[in-house]
Amino acid sequence: MARDDLIHLEGVVKKTLGGGQMEVETPEGLKLRAVLSGRMKRFKIKVLVGDRVRVSVSPYDPSHGLITYRLK
Repeated sequence: MARDDLIHLEGVVKKTLGGGQMEVETPEGLKLRAVLSGRMKRFKIKVLVGDRVRVSVSPYDPSHGLITYRLK
């Protein structure tokens, strides 16, 4: 699936889970499990609990996502 086909959501990291996964909650109340994207790992961008992030979610499975950006 191409990047343009993904749905972009904003949310807050609620807790960190094992294996680099994080639980993100959106303002709409949707909770999803997300992992850091490869570019964020490559440039060693740290994401902590309480950070606002942009998550890319597949329209077919909205319970999993990819953290693509840490908001200020």
